[in-house]
Amino acid sequence: MSAQAARTVVGSVVSFVAPPFGLEPLVDFSLERIEGADGLYALRAADSDVRLFVLDAAVHLPDYSPVVSDEQTLSLDLQDAAEALLLVVATPAATGMTVNLLAPIVVNVRTGAGAQLILEGQDWPLRAELSPRA
Repeated sequence: MSAQAARTVVGSVVSFVAPPFGLEPLVDFSLERIEGADGLYALRAADSDVRLFVLDAAVHLPDYSPVVSDEQTLSLDLQDAAEALLLVVATPAATGMTVNLLAPIVVNVRTGAGAQLILEGQDWPLRAELSPRA
């Protein structure tokens, strides 16, 4: 489902309901596929050089299943779980790549609304090493 959801929003504008952490006041981004890297995307800010690399969690982290609160679901106008594209911010590290599992980005593929969510009360790491896929 997520690969289909990603195809739906690739090249589209993702409008964050609040700026992603550390990127205030930016709220409008485009989601661009990174050629040759399945499930890897760049979120590029409109009218800025700012970009984030993000991974489609369904492709790279199939066991990652954070719980999104009712309030977070309402803020994104998610009417069904199938509308949610779950992305994690990827950061190069000395030993490879880390991903932020504590604050994923969720995009409503129907509306283009996005949010970087803080998963309160859940035991997900801020910097998890990404293991190579087999």
